[in-house]
Amino acid sequence: MRSVLITGGSGFLGHALVESLLKTDAERVCILSRGEYRQHLMRQQFKDSRMRWFVGDVRDRDRVRRAMHDVDVVIHAAALKRVEVGEYDPAEMVKTNVLGTINVMEAAEDACVQKLVLVSSDKAYAPANAYGASKMMAEKLILAGMRGDRRPLHAACRYGNVSGSTGSVIPIWRTALEQDTLACMTDPNATRFWMTREEAADLVLNTARTMVGGELVIPDLPAYRLGDLAEAMGVRTYVTGLGQGEKVHESMSEGRCSADARR
Repeated sequence: MRSVLITGGSGFLGHALVESLLKTDAERVCILSRGEYRQHLMRQQFKDSRMRWFVGDVRDRDRVRRAMHDVDVVIHAAALKRVEVGEYDPAEMVKTNVLGTINVMEAAEDACVQKLVLVSSDKAYAPANAYGASKMMAEKLILAGMRGDRRPLHAACRYGNVSGSTGSVIPIWRTALEQDTLACMTDPNATRFWMTREEAADLVLNTARTMVGGELVIPDLPAYRLGDLAEAMGVRTYVTGLGQGEKVHESMSEGRCSADARR
């Protein structure tokens, strides 16, 4: 991969992808994201002449197209991800996760990009909330784009909860431990798929390296029970109940449920 653009690249996964890419012979690693302050922090961390920085939104097709100039591989990670946000304001999920994906696809074709990889979620399978439904549509758009001999090649990969990612329970519960306060828990019997940030980055980059076009890559992940995680961390919790749109058990695909994976 000579020149790579990561949409939403100043997020948690973007950091892991950049760390991995800078260890390769990549000539350029480009970040496109809305967060100028997060980009500033990344500039301080990654002082590498191969880095390029673009402030922009995937809702802006022209900006996306300009950012893709001379890019070989696009990793489309930009998304609104908070389940509760999508339940309150699903139109915003559609604008970023669905229409933004269309913008990325069209811009990649205009820029003669060779490969486009969508970063998706376990919530895209049998979705129960607006976020999952928007990622399901993004997957379908990407896979439908692989008709005939058109370029770029398209692929998607699903993953589960990434340990320590922004807004996930582990950093929140660590803060509760440090402050010796109670931490909220939705349901101790709820199960979630689990992977490390390194595994998440490897999944995406290996998909980009080996894809032939039209793949939906679904890893075989372990799962954990929230109550077991809280006990292992030694955190004291109170139960709030599942929020609107949340499942007790997630699924990656037919027959692959987090309640089964943990056994």
